[in-house]
Amino acid sequence: MTDAEPAAGFYERIKAYEGQSAAVGGEGRDPVNSPMIRHWCEAMGHLLPVDGSAPPTMLQVWTMAGLSGHGDRSGPYDELLGALDAAGFDAVVATDCEQEYVRPLRPGDRIVFDAVIESVSPRKTTKLGIGHFITTRMDLRSGGEQVGTHRFRILKYAPAPRKAPGKRPRPVVNRDNAGFWNGVSRHELLIQRCTGCGTPRFPWLPGCNSCGGQAWDTVKASGSGTVYSYVVMHHPPFPAFEPPYAVALVELPEGVRMIANVTGVPYDKVRIGMPVELEFAVVDDELTLPVFRVREGV
Repeated sequence: MTDAEPAAGFYERIKAYEGQSAAVGGEGRDPVNSPMIRHWCEAMGHLLPVDGSAPPTMLQVWTMAGLSGHGDRSGPYDELLGALDAAGFDAVVATDCEQEYVRPLRPGDRIVFDAVIESVSPRKTTKLGIGHFITTRMDLRSGGEQVGTHRFRILKYAPAPRKAPGKRPRPVVNRDNAGFWNGVSRHELLIQRCTGCGTPRFPWLPGCNSCGGQAWDTVKASGSGTVYSYVVMHHPPFPAFEPPYAVALVELPEGVRMIANVTGVPYDKVRIGMPVELEFAVVDDELTLPVFRVREGV
């Protein structure tokens, strides 16, 4: 169906799911609790709220079902996904979410939620392939009062034919990170620094995570670093990449961490704590990437 015009009436059939329930009276597996708040703040690099409340952006955390799920998987939402699967739109990617906050969540709050299929888009053509965007809206309550709204959007699509292997994917360059990539083209690794509070940040962002300030300058990285963590990529295979290879989270003395390839040793010899040095890999005439080479003698 996806290689030609869709079957007559297909979009009308899946659009009919708009307004139907995706969940009714769902309950969070655990109440809002201090250990989860602490773990989340540590993972995100945020300070713990002084009043003990949960950061607003944790809103979805309290609704997650875990590996065991919430139970019944035979409602309208699963019927919709099944219809898309059967029509050839069998791949899925999360595209974005929107959240609205009514009041802070505090330890002890128990979350109850309802979810509705808010919209089903007409067929769209994307770089990933042809498909439909599905948006669900989740309304969250605690103690009978609304505490927030979470909208989540996915793309169910038929993957586009793969391009010929060999060309490395291009980074997405926009007005927020163009300065970083301009620096890389000059073989400079530039780190943003808030001119209000002095906090360094990476990746590049339009505002400071610490004080919210929008004024910033840059610091040129010294080039030294340490492997803070790493993974070895085995699967899935991807054009222009030859697994297995190591990808590391490198800690820089300037106070930030960045993800990059590690070179200079076999993938299975990379270790946490290894000292590394910055170098620039010229992929082709259009693309240069910062990578980190393990220091000689390590």
